[in-house]
Amino acid sequence: MRFDDQFEYAVTLSDKGALTHWNNTILAFLAHSAATPEHLAKTLEADPDFALAQAARGLFCLLLGRREMTATAFEAYAIADKCRRDTQITDREEAIVEALNDWLQGAPSKAADRLDEMLLKYPRDALTLKLVHAIRFVLGQPSRMRSSIEGVIGAYEEDHVAKGYVHGCYSFALEESGDFERAERIGKEAVALQNDDAWGLHAVAHVLDMTGKTEEGIKWLDDQPQAWEHCNNFGYHVWWHLALLHLDRGNVERVFELYDQKFRKDHTDDYRDISNAASMLVRLELEGIKVGHRWEELASISEKRIDDSCNVFADLHYMLALLGDNRRQSSDRLLARMRTFGEEDTNEMGHVTKIAGSPTASGLMQFKNGNYFSAYHHLAEARPLLRTVGGSHAQRDVFERITIEAALRAGLCQEAKRMIDERTRLRGGSDTYGETRMAQATRMMEATDLMQSEHLRFRMG
Repeated sequence: MRFDDQFEYAVTLSDKGALTHWNNTILAFLAHSAATPEHLAKTLEADPDFALAQAARGLFCLLLGRREMTATAFEAYAIADKCRRDTQITDREEAIVEALNDWLQGAPSKAADRLDEMLLKYPRDALTLKLVHAIRFVLGQPSRMRSSIEGVIGAYEEDHVAKGYVHGCYSFALEESGDFERAERIGKEAVALQNDDAWGLHAVAHVLDMTGKTEEGIKWLDDQPQAWEHCNNFGYHVWWHLALLHLDRGNVERVFELYDQKFRKDHTDDYRDISNAASMLVRLELEGIKVGHRWEELASISEKRIDDSCNVFADLHYMLALLGDNRRQSSDRLLARMRTFGEEDTNEMGHVTKIAGSPTASGLMQFKNGNYFSAYHHLAEARPLLRTVGGSHAQRDVFERITIEAALRAGLCQEAKRMIDERTRLRGGSDTYGETRMAQATRMMEATDLMQSEHLRFRMG
């Protein structure tokens, strides 16, 4: 039977009772709500043969970037495939089932392209829009995130139930592509439309961080706890953003308070939570701040993820954790696995591992070993391609900082200054890290020029 969902598009159900639960699932997914799995479970309990919901379940699993969830995604695809063979489904539902299969076959870009094509036909479908957005985020494709939304955003009029969430996605895509002014304005409008739009809230936090409006960013997050109190683990990431802003102000005590009581309180093993924690500890250590025993629990979790091969962004943060706790054998194993996986180069993640993941991991290891010249060259090799590992500019900035630090410690002042300049232009404003490192590089260059001055050279006779 066919029934219209909240976006006024047909879905194929054997039990109409599943429709309310399905609509709730989509809204929860858009809001990054912790209730999403509960709504999806109720949907499938009411109609286990709902192919679209099964396909969405599979894609949700793949977005988690965990090896064990791949098996669940394959199971979801098998059920969805059987359902569509037994009952004719719509072309929109068919596209989402096939997108799941694309990703399971190692081609997430193909999955996103397929969904983008269907989105143009069903522009008011906020589920498809959010799935494309999420996949392209994992793939590090901000311009494609932006063009995807710009192709359909005119369809989201005042009466659309998901308009705020969609504008929150658009804000983030604008920020990641450097259009900071529009990103801030549209993100604030999105949160005003839907006050639980955590993604839109965090998009504005990105803008305020990138453009150096630190105090404004702190106030933006402090004033709106309702926008992320309902969240799944994404809530930890918003707390991380608040800590990042405090770090820029030198409020180290507040950073540790947020680390211990908010975004690392629960010691979860989601790779996104590990990346929040590991990248913050690295930033602190680069400032000469001791972080105590905090690396230990991150490294213990990361050791169990060495063979995952699901997400290069995750692998690099597991490497940070292992190196942070001096687990040399485990970090060696992870690097060896990444190199082997990259050489196989049989799917998109393997290719990204080869061109960006392995050289970055090598550079991180050399940095830990104190081989700064070698670290710089490995990291600089991967730097132009690092976007392909996914994540945001703010998240990948930890690797940018390590690369700059390696150049400074290797005495490569010109290279460091060039990277700091490029980083500042990308960000749209200066921050404390960039200012202090630029001052350091300038002092080093002045000292070098002074030592090479003709006036100081010893003259014979």
